[in-house]
Amino acid sequence: MTAASPLPLAEVTRRAIGVLARELGPADAARFVAQFSAGSGDYTTDRVALFAGRTVTDLVADIRAVVASNPSPQSSPQ
Repeated sequence: MTAASPLPLAEVTRRAIGVLARELGPADAARFVAQFSAGSGDYTTDRVALFAGRTVTDLVADIRAVVASNPSPQSSPQ
């Protein structure tokens, strides 16, 4: 008995997405697949440019200011 040759990766992907869509529905299948997408760009370079000259203390102060100006029911004390 000979082993079956593996399917091409494109065919495996097509079948897998079909199963996911059938079992989860198209929207949830798309959400599942999206979590494995690599994205684009260079986060390290972007981060250096975005936070140039900023300290952690600066960033925490900015976050606290945003939270204070946008109270939500989830963030209110119990």
